[in-house]
Amino acid sequence: MSIEEAGQFATLFDRLVRGVEEVVLGKQHVIRLAFTALFSEGHLLLEDVPGTGKTSLARAIAQSVRGTNNRVQFTPDLLPGDITGVSIFDQRTATFEFHRGPVFANIVLADEINRASPKTQAALLEVMEEGQVTADGVTHRVAGPFMVIATQNPIEQAGTYRLPEAQLDRFLMKTSIGYPDQAATVRILEGAGRRAHDNRVAPVLSAESVVEVASLARTVFVDATINDYVARLVDATRSSPEVRLGASVRGALALIRTAKTYAASQGRHYVTPDDVKALAEPVLAHRLLLDAEAEFDGVSASSVIGRILVETPPPRSGEDQRADVS
Repeated sequence: MSIEEAGQFATLFDRLVRGVEEVVLGKQHVIRLAFTALFSEGHLLLEDVPGTGKTSLARAIAQSVRGTNNRVQFTPDLLPGDITGVSIFDQRTATFEFHRGPVFANIVLADEINRASPKTQAALLEVMEEGQVTADGVTHRVAGPFMVIATQNPIEQAGTYRLPEAQLDRFLMKTSIGYPDQAATVRILEGAGRRAHDNRVAPVLSAESVVEVASLARTVFVDATINDYVARLVDATRSSPEVRLGASVRGALALIRTAKTYAASQGRHYVTPDDVKALAEPVLAHRLLLDAEAEFDGVSASSVIGRILVETPPPRSGEDQRADVS
């Protein structure tokens, strides 16, 4: 990526963020994380209490891309075929014809994903990792870009099924929105006469353009010292006394991928240690499995990541790495 391309990327990124910010007020940081996940070709998990705008954020991101988007309300009686599709016998041709499910879209909103059974949750594993659905031995590709934005409520646990670690690892990032500040709340109340689904975001990019921009983000320069820094961070999660299962290699790759996109969104064609620090918690925290005693003592995965960032020294020359790769 050249310096000029990085500037163009940042301008486009800011346009997308401003559009969604008209719907989700006062949450620019979360919106930037969401678009970072989109252009890093990954999936996003939004975990927060009810009424914070999780569904509104996911819908606004889908609307900002001129592609297809579907919303699936996860419930205990939802079946895998309701998501991926089913094969139906056609009496005229005496053959089975595959009818595609809602997962065949560019942006798929999996609302309250933890309310579906583990069998239904597992139906998303293949398509989230490989971008394809296999039914009756036949593989069906999903069109790019493909992103799953899942929401879940951490408070109401009755009638829910906790996402297994293998599925959590498929999400590039996990973040929460939180309550708006007073100024944002006043603006929300001023628009109380409009229903939430009446607020629409004008599309900025076509689906094809999203793929092109995502491929451009992959060309951001990463110095060897940054790779070493990420490797040391991930290794520290595995040796932490509070952690039973540390971040996987997939987590390390995710941190590099998102750091590239994050750097480009700031108008830079190279990654700095600060990019890694900004993304370490949303990329790595949900991949950690804490020790039961640590959880009982109130230790959180986010606090573990925060301590590791303090204890792991970044590359000294990270900010000065301005290799001319244009």
